[in-house]
Amino acid sequence: MKKEKHSHPHPHPHADGLSSGHPEQGHAHPHSHGGTEDYLAAVAEYRKTFPKKRDVLEQTPDPAVREMLLHLEEAGVETVFDRFDRQQPQCSFGMAGVCCRNCCMGPCRVTAKSPKGVCGADADLIVARNLLRSAAAGTAAHGVRGRESMLALKYAAEGRIPVPIEGKEKILAVCAKFGFDTKGKTLEELALQVADALLEDLSRTVPGIHKTLSAYAPKERFQTWEKLGILPISPAHEVFECLHRTTTGTEGDWRNCMTQFLRTGLAFAWSSCLGSAIAMDCLYGLPRRRKSMVNTGALRPGYVNIAVHGHSPLLVSEIVRTGQTKKMREEAKKQHAKGIQFYGICCSGLSAMYRYGGVIPLSNAVGSELILGTGALDLWVADVQDVFPSIMEVAKCLRTTVVTTSDSARLPGAEHYALDHHHSNMAEIRVIAEKIVRRGIESFAARRNVPVKIPKHEVEAEFGFSVEWAAKHFPGGLRTLAEALESGEILGIVNLVGCNNPRVIYEKAIADIADRLIRNNVLVLTNGCASFALLKLGFCSVKALERTGAPLRNFLKDLPPVWHVGECLDNARSSAFFAGIAGVSGKTVPSMPYAFISPEWSNEKGICAALGFRLMGVHSFHCVPAPTQGSPAVTEFLTHGTKELLGSEMVVEVDPDVLAERILVHLKEKRKQLQWKTI
Repeated sequence: MKKEKHSHPHPHPHADGLSSGHPEQGHAHPHSHGGTEDYLAAVAEYRKTFPKKRDVLEQTPDPAVREMLLHLEEAGVETVFDRFDRQQPQCSFGMAGVCCRNCCMGPCRVTAKSPKGVCGADADLIVARNLLRSAAAGTAAHGVRGRESMLALKYAAEGRIPVPIEGKEKILAVCAKFGFDTKGKTLEELALQVADALLEDLSRTVPGIHKTLSAYAPKERFQTWEKLGILPISPAHEVFECLHRTTTGTEGDWRNCMTQFLRTGLAFAWSSCLGSAIAMDCLYGLPRRRKSMVNTGALRPGYVNIAVHGHSPLLVSEIVRTGQTKKMREEAKKQHAKGIQFYGICCSGLSAMYRYGGVIPLSNAVGSELILGTGALDLWVADVQDVFPSIMEVAKCLRTTVVTTSDSARLPGAEHYALDHHHSNMAEIRVIAEKIVRRGIESFAARRNVPVKIPKHEVEAEFGFSVEWAAKHFPGGLRTLAEALESGEILGIVNLVGCNNPRVIYEKAIADIADRLIRNNVLVLTNGCASFALLKLGFCSVKALERTGAPLRNFLKDLPPVWHVGECLDNARSSAFFAGIAGVSGKTVPSMPYAFISPEWSNEKGICAALGFRLMGVHSFHCVPAPTQGSPAVTEFLTHGTKELLGSEMVVEVDPDVLAERILVHLKEKRKQLQWKTI
């Protein structure tokens, strides 16, 4: 793809963020009047790299995935990989980001013959607006489910719901950060203050100080964002603003769209993400280091097997607690079950796993059909996000009962036991949880003759790592990590995350990159969907030290080289590690040998997660490009244009081996700039 050269946007002396950065402001971008064939050709070339289902069968690193794919194929059950094959070739205009459906004069698509939409929007503006709407969606996704935890913390503090407040340590730490007076106040009073502050940050409409961002952001970063004029009012307002700006005949300058894009990224990172994570830690307590067997071999026949799938922890946590009571276990045994066992699909499982134990992680969202296809699950509890409608077809084939638990996410054919839209029935949470667990027991009794196929693959994994754990575990706390990083025992620290995408061999890029990094003494943090591959393939076990370089192995001793920090919201824990280690080193985050890696990202939350770390000055690395190829201007801004503004770039390489090498080169270059030796 041919790229025009553009100067990067520069900080504006006023609050409107970015100047045009273009020598001829107000003129149409050269690409707007031609070159369509170039980017369509580039997209066509990229499409040639997409794997087919046969490629996945041959190359996916998890043998359980291969076994289940073949089993379901023989049974005539369709999976995401079948549907991906049938979708080819996917729309070039959509992949390039130059299809606009924002009004009913369209949809419009930019071509050499028609370089502007009906309203006059060119490729740069259409691509920027589409990207901005994606950022709004990702910010809303984490914000809405975070709001539920914030409300639960508030209601628990007020005594309105029967949910215990388990995070005393976190509440006291947050009060200290926010500058709240704790003298003479009860835990409930302090929790209420925290909840109200988080809710205000999430939904503020009158401009004011964003407490969470102001309290937790590194000073250097805050000053950078303030200078750029991108400090957010709140996620609610910035999402509101994104949708407003991208409506018919409103924002006409792609550069100003990107200013709002950055602002929305801050709202996502520091409120939708961090604020939500704080609420969860305050309500449910901090993660605890635990071990579990993982992968399909850990499925336990003869038990009432319940999978929890999605992202909202509130009802899921209560379901797990309820299912682990003696009362419910006895009810299960009356139906000749050995007990009740919970399994984690996507982030709901990860959240409950490291807090309560007894939840066995099995798969990310893309692999959910394969887990259902074992026939071993009696009940599938689906809450919100990354729950594909296709699971209903597989569940029906195997008579697995599916229950939805959110008014935001219903599935045709599923039973619905949920908190209502206004959360007016939150006080009934235990009643709802008992009803759902009992439904699992009933389903177990009704499914005795369903055939079961369980691939016998399992490994032990460790999880529950956090900054608070590190501060207690190491003699010098985070300083011990900082010293190991400076000495070269740790070459660099990366956050390896992201959803999965059938445009890449399922879980292979994640595993290959992790393997290359730990062999070169890189400490890997992980969370969310990508972490399932690392759990299943042994990276989160001390046995993986056999794969590392000697310096990293000698430093870690009895710790795994990949630290599992939780669900996708727990990107906040990884950023806290980054900021904390930089702080005790006396360095800025952008100067440190860090990287954000999301090889297989596939949705709006993935765009926001990468943007959150880019705003921190951390380079992001990917095997899947963003849909911006139809605008070299926006592509240039997204990949290299933020280097001058934020100190970070986006690197895209379809080949994971090449991407891993570029990550290592980047980490070594950062060390060289710091004058730190590389072992």
